[in-house]
Amino acid sequence: MQVILLERIARLGQMGEEVKVKDGFARNFLLPQGKALRANDANRKKFEGQRVQLEARDLERRTEAQSVADKLDGKTFVVVRAAGETGQLYGSVSTRDIADILTGEGFSVARNQVELNQPIKAIGLINVALALHPEVDVTITLNIARSTDEAERQARGETLTSAEAIYGEDVNENAQPENFFDPDAEFEDEDAGEAEEGAEAAAEEGSDEEEKS
Repeated sequence: MQVILLERIARLGQMGEEVKVKDGFARNFLLPQGKALRANDANRKKFEGQRVQLEARDLERRTEAQSVADKLDGKTFVVVRAAGETGQLYGSVSTRDIADILTGEGFSVARNQVELNQPIKAIGLINVALALHPEVDVTITLNIARSTDEAERQARGETLTSAEAIYGEDVNENAQPENFFDPDAEFEDEDAGEAEEGAEAAAEEGSDEEEKS
């Protein structure tokens, strides 16, 4: 389908350009979102009559997006998620999750503005690009960790994807049997102890019988 773009769209074209796109992309996204018009004589005249207003609207949006980008630039957001010792998440962090996190922090960011090829499935420091406007991009960092304490450790440069890294290099040594039992402790022989107790009981019984006689 041939369409007239009503705003600049990355990797597609500038405002006012006529481009050919797939019918599904036009019907499901460009036309209903007000980002384009079908290319015909009537719509060409309509666009020219609205060009000034469209350019003013685009400038306003770009200015707002730049304001948000300036506040987001270089910021890190801590995301606490359950994960195994190897760092694999029990789930994932999606574009919707990221948009919700940013919205919760007071930034108006939509899910479709988060550029993520696939959900995040492991802990660590992850850089994520945000396309706030066709001409305004910004990158933020997500510090995904099992706890806020681990997030602080990751921020200091630690990689927490093994038991040794999480608990310390001596984790295996601490698990040795000698760390749970005293090797020098004296243990009584259970059978000998029972025999001794039996002998004592028999002696007491014999003593009682002598007293009776």
